[in-house]
Amino acid sequence: MSQHKPSLIKTDTDVPLTIAVNAIDENGERVEKHIACERPMTVYLNWRPIVTLMTLGARAESLSLGYLKNQGFISDLKQLESVIVDWDVNSAAIITSETTADIEEKLSEKTVTTGCGQGTVYGGFMDGLDDIALPKPELKQSMIYSLLKNISAYNETYKNAGAVHGCGLCQDDKIVDFVEDVGRHNAVDTLAGEMWLKQDTGNNKLFYTTGRLTSEMVIKVAKMGIPVVLSRSGATQMGLELAQKLGITMIARAKGRHFLIYNGAENVEFDAMPPKRPAKIG
Repeated sequence: MSQHKPSLIKTDTDVPLTIAVNAIDENGERVEKHIACERPMTVYLNWRPIVTLMTLGARAESLSLGYLKNQGFISDLKQLESVIVDWDVNSAAIITSETTADIEEKLSEKTVTTGCGQGTVYGGFMDGLDDIALPKPELKQSMIYSLLKNISAYNETYKNAGAVHGCGLCQDDKIVDFVEDVGRHNAVDTLAGEMWLKQDTGNNKLFYTTGRLTSEMVIKVAKMGIPVVLSRSGATQMGLELAQKLGITMIARAKGRHFLIYNGAENVEFDAMPPKRPAKIG
């Protein structure tokens, strides 16, 4: 499938992801540690400010595109003209010839979500959910264990500094792409932007996140066309209801050889079940 290549204009895009600082440990001694950087990035659509995201800034182009697409502000890759990232003024400007006449109406419908820090969704975010038809996946328990083992090699910023979430695009037990950011919603938007630019499909993919599976996360994964979501954390009631409605296999609390399937257990072959613990007596 051919890829549309918008003009990417970058200024000072090589921003540090962590910074060394001094701290005092439990012994009263001064130690040098790294902490995650956090910087504001205002996203503009045709020079209209849409939102200010707090981000590491690692892949600003994909983050801004994925955010606008997931929120329903843009949808036609062929009409995308340019992405201008300028860290001198902490901004990412997306220019498109696509009609954005309803932008004010969408901006007027704002919902604060449970995203890390504070997430926000706008009118248009829920559009198109009824049209999503996800394929039925076929998973093996052994593959889930293998993926969890492989994913442990990632999370570089977290291992170095903590305070970030990671999201991965996976195929079987292989990690296709992995993104870290200060909020899990930023990480998923970045992956969505990458997939959109590459015109990649999600029907044979699995989405991994270190964060909880909220309604916002489930909707974004569904819009990416991905039928399976796997989380190291837990799930919310609305996230589960949407997973059931959209036919997403939802696996949470996944770490080591433990996981909980909240939806879609019929899609998992239990081929590596651990030995049962002996029943307690007395």
